Amino acid sequence: MPSGSHPDVLVIGGGIIGLAVAWRTARRGLRNVIVVDPEHGHGAAGVAAGMLAPVTELQYGEEPLLRLGMASNERYQGFAAELTEASGGLDTGYRRCGTIAVAQDSDDRAELRELHAFHRRLGLDSTWLTGREARKLEPMLAPGVRGGLHVADDHQVDPRRLLVALSAACERAGVLLHRAEAVELLVEDGRATGARLSTGETVSAGQVLLAAGPHSHRLPGLPEGVLPAIRPVKGQILRLRVPDAYRPFLSRNVRAVVRGRHLYVVPRENGELVVGATTEEQGYDTTVTAGGVYELLRDAHELIPGITELPLVETAAGLRPGSPDNAPLLGPTSLPGLVAATGHYRNGVLLTPVTADLLSEYLTTGELPDPAQPFTPTRFSPARLSTKASA
Repeated sequence: MPSGSHPDVLVIGGGIIGLAVAWRTARRGLRNVIVVDPEHGHGAAGVAAGMLAPVTELQYGEEPLLRLGMASNERYQGFAAELTEASGGLDTGYRRCGTIAVAQDSDDRAELRELHAFHRRLGLDSTWLTGREARKLEPMLAPGVRGGLHVADDHQVDPRRLLVALSAACERAGVLLHRAEAVELLVEDGRATGARLSTGETVSAGQVLLAAGPHSHRLPGLPEGVLPAIRPVKGQILRLRVPDAYRPFLSRNVRAVVRGRHLYVVPRENGELVVGATTEEQGYDTTVTAGGVYELLRDAHELIPGITELPLVETAAGLRPGSPDNAPLLGPTSLPGLVAATGHYRNGVLLTPVTADLLSEYLTTGELPDPAQPFTPTRFSPARLSTKASA
């Protein structure tokens, strides 16, 4: 790539969000799109389980995020089919399997009961299960399961396959995937104009999209106050293999509350079983620890006793990008020319289609769609925060 090149859009960050927005933007007509990242197709999504679970992920006070997640979930089947075609036939692992969330003891059952009541107040499709009904759906569950919820529309995708398909689709759409690190944001006359790269090259651009996950706010040259601190939240996961003789081991995603700790088990059609995930505020450390593996296996064994008979094939850790309110930053920042797509926390894979649609529309038309309005980065600007405090 020649130094001084001038794309329409420069995307900083080649993870799942950056690639998806770049692909969608190119599909909307902006062919001169460049994504810079030393390792395209990596990041938090590479170690994610890929649950598409806006309902069973819901926590109190997150109704706007629920609506965004449900909108994205509704788009996923079409998004995955379009991506498979655009990538030359690559499968994304999208699977409409549903999810059950179960509880092991009376306290956990009470928590799920409250969540089910919350679902009903919001008009969500969530069915209460007795322990016997849960075990009928998933016979491998432990006899002690006390009850749970069945959410038929919480599905899954394979994030690793999704990343491969996105990379291929970007290249076929004319997006340049440049293996370099953005080491400085360039700002001229109060406007973001491009970036300086680790290769020594300078790239000027009409617009800059910042999609660097938990590293987004650390980009040198970014003026103070434009983005809030994006904290890294470590998550450790395990991958096991289900031998042919044990299949089907599970038919759908299983979530659980085990002694107050949240756990999920995601079965792939290829026999892989993903168990996760820890939630650790450990800075930028991505070490897999014995304690993290032990806790996941212990809780998974209580939920599904037969799981410890399966071969353990991989342990991994990644960093989720968490914003101050754990909701994403989507849209223009207070710095003209700089657009954010970061802070997705535990919902990055789920929110990929809607993020790509909303931000590609903004990048090509200059108009931010209504669903993105509650998540603009300027909600954290000092002026907005002081106004809220005095109200």
